[in-house]
Amino acid sequence: MEWETRNVAFASVGKRARSRGNVIVVIAGDFAWVAIPSARLARFSSLGALIGGMTSRRIDARVELEFLRATEAAAIVSGKLVGRGDKNGVDQAAVDAMRGVLGEVDIDGIVVIGEGEKDEAPMLYIGEHVGTGDGPRMDVAVDPIDGTTLASKGGHGAISVVAAAERGSLFHTHVAYMDKIIVGRACRGVVSIEATPAENVQAVAKAMGRPIGEITVAVLERPRNDELVRQLREIGTRVRLFGDGDIANGVIAAIEERSRIDMLMGIGGATEGVVAACAVRCLGGDMQGRLWLREGEAEIAKSEGLDPSAVLTLDDLCRSDLAMLCATGVTDGELLQGVSYVRGSAYTQSIIISSLTHTTRMVDGKHDLRSFVSTSHLNGTTSSNLLKEHATS
Repeated sequence: MEWETRNVAFASVGKRARSRGNVIVVIAGDFAWVAIPSARLARFSSLGALIGGMTSRRIDARVELEFLRATEAAAIVSGKLVGRGDKNGVDQAAVDAMRGVLGEVDIDGIVVIGEGEKDEAPMLYIGEHVGTGDGPRMDVAVDPIDGTTLASKGGHGAISVVAAAERGSLFHTHVAYMDKIIVGRACRGVVSIEATPAENVQAVAKAMGRPIGEITVAVLERPRNDELVRQLREIGTRVRLFGDGDIANGVIAAIEERSRIDMLMGIGGATEGVVAACAVRCLGGDMQGRLWLREGEAEIAKSEGLDPSAVLTLDDLCRSDLAMLCATGVTDGELLQGVSYVRGSAYTQSIIISSLTHTTRMVDGKHDLRSFVSTSHLNGTTSSNLLKEHATS
């Protein structure tokens, strides 16, 4: 076969080799070396177009900070309603603020996990397009408030979350619940949703070099998890029960530096599981799940082509290696501090977990509340009026 080689200028994306059929491209710094059969060269209008298609998976890392702005805005605006007993109000305030920022992000995004179906939610509904449309095609999963009940009651651990990955890579279902298990990098490959709780804890203890009695498992406190809790305590494992905050506890379990939780186990929200999977993917941890059906949901799973008995691996839940999660604390919790308001400013703490830059960042922010008061989509709302009081005080 006759080959031709070319050197072409290209945006710096780091050194790597990729192939497309018989075409081989090696990218190093600002240049690409191309080897292509002469017979195929005429098929492409330009080598730039060829290489651009082959490297289109690259996502601008600046999107991390844009998503951070969205979670910060949701936390700041909804934080003024914390403890007022208005669950719907605190959620709506977060939705309004988050949607306003996401509309300005340079992505072609589709909400795959959101506030419900189009006829159930006016904004951030499943299938809604977000972003300017000028940018990478992405699946976007949002939970403007993970722990709305916590926030409305002034409880601990409510956060605002945005997760994203390449288009078509995030698992989505209308089945409400999922049995899941999450561990950190050190325990990758040693757990199985089909194993008993005792077997999984023993495997984690062995991988971490610690006795079973020093392993802490986070479990959502619900009657459906009572038997799991009984079995865990029977073998001497420490159990950390939590009432809400499925995503936050899943993330903590995957972050090895947060050693107070070693595993998350039990039945919780399916959508929350997918959001957590984005963080687990970035952190190099491991996760498995299996749908847990309520009455009438067998038909839902069937219509979606899903086998409820199938084991869902991390590759099923988040198929892309380009993923990220941003979260900002609404109320104080183990993962993040909540929003505080002092003399016309809001103070936030956030986390960005990203495979785009292979980093985990803790971000402390100070925000002038006047910028939120003047936001058009918040004008006249209860949260806007409360922010105005603080901005002028």
